[in-house]
Amino acid sequence: MINLFLWPSCGLGIVGGMVLMSTTILATAKDYRVVTFGDSTTAERGGVRTYSTQLAEKFPAIEILNKGVGGNTTAMAAKRFQRDVLDAKPDLVVIQFGINDAAVDVWKTPPGTSSRVSLADYEKNLRSFVSEIREGGGEVILMTPNQVRWTPKLKEMYGKPPYDPEDPQGFTGILSSYAERVRSLAAELKVPLVDVYAFYDTPERRVSTCVILLPDGMHLSEEGHVLVAKELAGLIEPKIPSGSGKH
Repeated sequence: MINLFLWPSCGLGIVGGMVLMSTTILATAKDYRVVTFGDSTTAERGGVRTYSTQLAEKFPAIEILNKGVGGNTTAMAAKRFQRDVLDAKPDLVVIQFGINDAAVDVWKTPPGTSSRVSLADYEKNLRSFVSEIREGGGEVILMTPNQVRWTPKLKEMYGKPPYDPEDPQGFTGILSSYAERVRSLAAELKVPLVDVYAFYDTPERRVSTCVILLPDGMHLSEEGHVLVAKELAGLIEPKIPSGSGKH
């Protein structure tokens, strides 16, 4: 897309008593920028090497900007989209939202009765993100939200209709439709997809592995981020320009 960080010359030289910079530092400039744009499942968390951190470690010659913000819906993220994404002039943006969009705030007084962001508006927001990034010359990878699982705390907060606390999968029913909408949108727009939601779609993962991957019921453990980073790395590596020092 562009060569980023084309600073004026940066090695030291003296001309007429002035300190000048040479172009030697350009060899260390990172010429490929990736923005990871999402909610708390993307944001940095203490004690967890997120997928963004792991990608930065795997590809030290490219720049990874983590723009995950806890609690964000796509509607909230749209308000920071220009600043956090477009202004960064990314070559590639990884987008993952959905858990907060799909959530029904049954714990409120009075209780919520519908998702925070409707399925139609969720799709509209994602579609807008993809369109604007492409208009700026960037590429996109979409990710489905990860599944969620009941914990005692979450069951206490959300264990009432439309959720079913007696069903082991009763916390995912609404979210599943949001994941499916990401799949269909990725297919329609011909955008690469990492289907994080599907990581758990086997009987054994729904019980034992889910506990390991989702210790608090919503957020991926480091083991979960390893799975995401592996999938993303396979899509990102072919896009890195030659000469960028990729692994």
